[in-house]
Amino acid sequence: MDANDPEILDDQDSWTTEENGEADLSEDDRVDQDATPDAGGTTEPGVDAAAEAAAAGAEWYVVHSYSGYENKVKKNLEQRIETMGMQGKIFRVVVPTEEEVEIRDGQRRTSRRRVFPGYILVQMVMDDESWYVVRNTPGVTGFVGSGTRPTSLSEEEVEKILRRMETEQPRIKVSFRVGETVRITEGPFADFMAVVDELYLDRGKVRVLVSFFGRETPVEMDFLQVERT
Repeated sequence: MDANDPEILDDQDSWTTEENGEADLSEDDRVDQDATPDAGGTTEPGVDAAAEAAAAGAEWYVVHSYSGYENKVKKNLEQRIETMGMQGKIFRVVVPTEEEVEIRDGQRRTSRRRVFPGYILVQMVMDDESWYVVRNTPGVTGFVGSGTRPTSLSEEEVEKILRRMETEQPRIKVSFRVGETVRITEGPFADFMAVVDELYLDRGKVRVLVSFFGRETPVEMDFLQVERT
C-alpha cells in the first residue's frame, strides 16, 4: 500500500449513517506534534492481548474521521471502549504515522507525520454492537468499505502499515527540488550558488552543480549544507 495511492482510500464512507458532530474535539489536534514514542500512533500489544484478538477473530478496519482530529478521535474511541466495556470486541486503535525529518533553512526538525490523513485503523470483531460504538464516536464520519458492510484489511496491508510506523529510518523532507537553485552554507564552496542535480533521501545527501572557473562541477553535500534561495 502506497501513501500516495492507498487502496484503503478507494472506497470511502459507503457504510455510514448520519454525520456526527465535532463534540469534544480540539484545535490542538490539527497539527502534528514533535516526535514522541506514542505520538499519534500506538504501543505494541502484549502477547496475551494479541492472542486474545486473534482468538476472538478480530480484523482490522479503516475508519474515516475529520482530517486533523485523528488523535482526538482515537482518544475518544478508547474512552468509549473502556466505559462501555468493549475490550473483548475492540482491541486496538491506531493512527498511522511515520517519523519525518524536515530540513528547512539549515535546521533539522523531527516530527510525526500522518501517513493517511483522516483515517484511523481499528482492530475489532465486527458486529452490530461494536459497529455502533465506533460509528457513534465523536469525530468519526464512517467506515471505509464497499456495499453494505465495512471491508476489512488484509494481513499483508496491515503488516505493511505497521512496519512503516516502526521503521528506524525516518522520512526526509526538504524544501528544494531537482533543478532549483540553492546557496551553499558550509565548506569550501560556502556562499556559492548551485543547482540541485540529484537528491539522495536515504542518505540525507544532495548532489549540486557548482559553477567553478566556467565549468559545472558536481559536489555531494549534506542537506544541512545548502539552503533554498
